[in-house]
Amino acid sequence: VLGAAGGIGQPLSMILKNNLPAGSKLSLYDVAPFTPGVATDLSHIPTDVEVSGFTGDDLPKALECCDVVVIPAGVARKPGMTRDDLFNINASIIANLVRNCARVCPKACICIITNPVNSTVPLAAEVLKSEGVYDKHRLFGVSALDVLRSETFLAAELGISNQRILVPVIGGHSGTTIIPLLSKVIGYEQISEDRIKALTERIQNAGTEVVEAKAGAGSATLSMATAGARFALKVVKGLMGEPGVNEYSYVEGGSKVSSFFAQSVVFGVNGWERVLDYGKVSAYEQSLIDGAASQLATNINKGVEFAKKWLSENK
Repeated sequence: VLGAAGGIGQPLSMILKNNLPAGSKLSLYDVAPFTPGVATDLSHIPTDVEVSGFTGDDLPKALECCDVVVIPAGVARKPGMTRDDLFNINASIIANLVRNCARVCPKACICIITNPVNSTVPLAAEVLKSEGVYDKHRLFGVSALDVLRSETFLAAELGISNQRILVPVIGGHSGTTIIPLLSKVIGYEQISEDRIKALTERIQNAGTEVVEAKAGAGSATLSMATAGARFALKVVKGLMGEPGVNEYSYVEGGSKVSSFFAQSVVFGVNGWERVLDYGKVSAYEQSLIDGAASQLATNINKGVEFAKKWLSENK
């Protein structure tokens, strides 16, 4: 976990400590000097997962022999900021971390949480290409939080248990590129068109809802940690050969809409193996997909262009 001492990193690491398969090794890295202390704290939890903590110049040591790297590192969003406002700060952080991954654990599955995911994932792809180790099946944008939010909000709308609902969310991980396919949920026909639109917009703006509710004290950390852990644990299951494991993720390939696109992917021993067609959608959802295409193209290009500049300045 890179960024393990932060608001997302600590609860994410705790969930992984409690849920990784016995015999796993959990390696924590952050620039914060107390990161080894976070590892010590977690090591007192009685599970058969070995935890170690690193900081400063020990990033390469932290990455040795890693099969999965989860990256929540970066600055949090503040009131009035969009995910794109974060880009110039977080982009350099991601570029440096991913380059280290490429050099130390080139076969690792890299799961990027750091926003804006629509841009940081294409950026990471360019850095990996520059090192000659890019495999699109081992690079993921973690967009699963949009799925968790959709399931929570729609379950409340329908008056059913959160444990009995699955909501596909495709597109991207920012604003109007977040496209919940509510038409795929049993009971959808009970909800008016106005409520569908309102629910969709709430899901798209749920991150801002948290930022404003925290009044400047941070962005979504606990829910993001939950989503990130759920995602990473599914990647691990796939690597271990468990069949039929899937989740929604922002990846390159398998979409006619955009080169990078959030869709359901099936995990396997080499990362993600294939994408699942989201099938027929409502007219409203199709209009959202059509509208997201140009925004995604802009976001992707932003990441690619930053990577080119960064690579030329950091040879």
